Formats: sequence, C-alpha cells, structure tokens
Amino acid sequence: MTAFNTVGEDGVFELRFRYRDELAFVDTVASLVDDKFASRMAARDATLWGDAAADEAGKRLAWVDLYSTSSPLVGEILELRANLIGQGLTRVVLCGMGGSSLAPEVICAADGVDLVVLDSSDPDFVRTALEDHLDRTVVVVSSKSGGTVETDSQRRAFEKAFADAGLDPASRIVVVTDPGSPLDASATEAGYRVFRADPDVGGRYSALTAFGLVPSGLAGADVARLLDEAAAIAPALTADSSDNPGLRLGALLGAANAAGADKLVLADGGSAYAGLGDWAEQLVAESTGKDGKGILPVVVESTEAPNFSPSTDDEVLVTYGPDEPSVVPTSGWGATVDATLGGQLLLWEVATAVAGRVIGINPFDQPDVESAKAAARDMLDGGGGQPRPMFVDGSTTVYASEDWLPEGTATVADAVRALLDRLDGDHGYLAVQAYLDRHRDAQLAEVRPALARRTGRPVTFGWGPRFLHSTGQYHKGGPATGVYLQVTGQPQADLAVPDRPFTFHEFLTAQAVGDGQVLADKGRPVLRLHVADAGDLAALAAVLGQGA
Repeated sequence: MTAFNTVGEDGVFELRFRYRDELAFVDTVASLVDDKFASRMAARDATLWGDAAADEAGKRLAWVDLYSTSSPLVGEILELRANLIGQGLTRVVLCGMGGSSLAPEVICAADGVDLVVLDSSDPDFVRTALEDHLDRTVVVVSSKSGGTVETDSQRRAFEKAFADAGLDPASRIVVVTDPGSPLDASATEAGYRVFRADPDVGGRYSALTAFGLVPSGLAGADVARLLDEAAAIAPALTADSSDNPGLRLGALLGAANAAGADKLVLADGGSAYAGLGDWAEQLVAESTGKDGKGILPVVVESTEAPNFSPSTDDEVLVTYGPDEPSVVPTSGWGATVDATLGGQLLLWEVATAVAGRVIGINPFDQPDVESAKAAARDMLDGGGGQPRPMFVDGSTTVYASEDWLPEGTATVADAVRALLDRLDGDHGYLAVQAYLDRHRDAQLAEVRPALARRTGRPVTFGWGPRFLHSTGQYHKGGPATGVYLQVTGQPQADLAVPDRPFTFHEFLTAQAVGDGQVLADKGRPVLRLHVADAGDLAALAAVLGQGA
C-alpha cells in the first residue's frame, strides 16, 4: 500500500493505492512520465493512442482545459436562471441520455438541488415527468448529435404538453447541442434558447461543458465552484511527474488489467457525491470496452456489499471519498480516491484516457453503440421479425436464443439457473438490464447484491435504455465474458410519441429486443423475462435471489 497527498492552490486531494505487482505499477507510471504523456495530452497531442486513433482523438481532446474555457458560460447560465425564476419557472427537467444526463444528475445531487432527469423511454416514467407541475417547468433538451431518438421523443412529448396547456414552448425549452446539429437548426427556427457546446469534446467527457453545466446551473447548482475545483487539481494532472494522480490512477487500472483484474468495483467512501459511480461507469466502460479489451465498472451499494466484500480475483476495488475501507482486495489491486467533485470529474477523465493508452485502445470512440440503435430502428420499421417466446410461467413470459437454453426448460427459475450456469467462474460477469420505470421500480435493483452472493461473480445492474449509452459499448465490444438478463414489463398505460409512427413502449421494447439480438449475434447468452405487471416484480426478484 502506498499513499501520497498533493495540495492544490485551493484544496487537497488524496489517493491511496494497493497493488499486487509493485514493479509493474511503478514501471507503468515511469513509462508515462518518460513519454511526457501528461503535458502532451494537455497540449492536445492526438498521437498518444497510436496512429489508428489519431484522427478521432484529434477531434475529442478539448475537455483537457474546460475548467478554463467553460468559465464564460457561468454568467449566461446565471442570467437565464434569474430570468426563468422571475417567470415562476422553478422546476427543471432534463431530457438527455448518457453523457448528457449522468453528470448533471450527480452535480445536482451533490449540491442538494432538484433536477428531474428524464433519461428513459418508459411511458410511465415519461408521463410522470410530463404531468408534474407543468405550469412551472422549464425543460432542457440535451443531445450532442441532435438526433438522439429518446431525447427527440421526450422533446416532442413536452412540446405537445405545453401546447395543450396553452403554454408557449419557446419560453420553456432550452436546448444544449453541438453547433450545426439537426437539433441546433430546428431549435433555432422554433425560437428556443440554444447553448452550443464545444464539438471537440465527446459526450462522456462533457461534464464540464454546457451539457453538464447548463442543466445543473439552471437547477441551482454552484457550477462556478465546480470549475474552480477542477482548476485546482489541473496543475497536478498536467505535470510529467510520478506524483501525477491521473497518471497513477490510470496506470493502476492499466497494470491491473494486464494482470487479469479487468473489473473496476466502485463504492462510495463517505463522499458528498454518492452518484459519482454511475457517471464514472459510463466514462470507463464506453471508453475502454472495445477490441475485445476493457475495464468493466461494477457500481456497488457500499463497501459492505458483495463484489466489494467479498471480492474476486479479477476485481480492482476503488472507493471515492475520504473513508478507506478495511477490506483487502482479493486481487491485491485497489485505491481510495478523495477529492472535491470537480476534482474527481477531471481526475477520472485523465485516468481513463491514461488507462486507454496502457491497455492499447482508443478511449474516444464507441464503435459498438450504434449497432443497438440500428437494431432498434430496424425493429420499429418492421424488420428483424418479432421475437418468439420460449414459454410462459405464470405472469412471466420468457425469451431466449434457442442455442443455449436447455430443451424442456419450463420455469423462470430453471431458465435463470441455466443462464447462470453459463458464467465463467474465473472471468465472467452477469449484467442485469431493467427496461422499466427506474423510480417506481427502484427496488428491483436489490437483485444485484442478491445475484452477486448467489453467483460469487461480479454483477452489474443497469436501467434501460440509459445503460445502452454507457456499459452497452463494453457488453458488445469488450471481452466476451458476460451473460445478460433483461427484465421488461407492461406499462400502466402507453404513450404516443407525437408525430412519430411508434409509441414510447414500442420504442422501449424495440431497444431491449434490438440490443438483445446484437448481443446474441455476438455469441453472448441473453435471457429476457417479461412481467405482465409491475406488481409481479417482487416475486421475480425472489426467484432471482434464490440460493443467495
């Protein structure tokens, strides 16, 4: 175990490390220092990840100094917030997916301000956001590409709701997008307030751009302080020094990965920003999970939760916050990372880019994300065929690819058992994917620790479709060691997408089926359990946790 403290101009951060192979860790850090990786990245050197990655990296490195370049946004945000409050618009709803929603969610939670994050296609979830205090609602529509179907559908629903209530959408919708995107053009024509973000920043690195700052600032978070916190840690992150915390954390993840510890278990260690793990999950998984390589983040409930305690030999245990857990990682690899929220955001971005260099991948592309989107579009267009259920057990309909489910399987319990039997006991993981209302059905997340105890293996839990914009890349592009359990259900009532030939539930189902088909085509075992009613989820959870 080694520890070091670094004092920035406006604060302190601290990292502590555990490593099984000290020589590998020290040599990795030394190589990065010798290559002047930190200063070259700060200068936006696109060659750091190899010739094949240079073109993409050259268009994705503007995040390195956002703590400075984003400062002019603060005044604009505060002015708009004051104007909106003056109109009685005090409820902020964010329509966005992936990098457009995860950072604002953690920023606002850390500051204790309310932000409604609408990052779902579930009709019940969408309807709740539409019907709650519409008269005092301002909506931030956030999409880098300007063509995200989930976000476009949510925008259409709010436009109709405002119009039906006799409210002018132009006075209540704020748009964040890249300049020149389809959304930029349509929003400008509609008279919406448009914030144009830096196009040279990828979505998962955009926490300190307009995508992270505009919705957070409008909700009341102190975004100026957030930028100051990032600025305070920046000198340490740009130094070609063995004490550089970004180099050290990235080197730890890369060296552990080379040693076979390719799962990153994240737990809150008494921080003031408990949701940081969900944001880091996307950053790390989507950046590193490709070319059959990668780091799988596993966000756990606490340092007492299974996968952290006890852990497995392929896990790196990392806590964020001041508390150092007493548990010793089975793998020998671990870290405690304590910093301000702004410091954490920039530190993890640097460390992830460093880990990409060490592992040997391009951390700025996401080649497998589009495949699930294309499959969903194909389903909505009538292509691909409708999935055929294997059997029905009570109120649950079971779907699976026929080549792995044993013939004669007739119960949910047996189907789940068959899926878990496919788990590699040394390298495998289970991904639970719930295409449901993540607020109403939040208790279903309790199956994650139950299944981790049952299997003794790393288990992730993701809400669909939002995980498609994060860990979805790793599932398809990373190591072929996962098995996948989808849970879908019937909504209380469906909801039309205005001026589109599909409903929200049809779209959500297409996303689940489409992603499952892409996984199956790559040889990944997928089991989908479709419940007839939200009230059936408790019984299903009991079946999933059997033997835990």
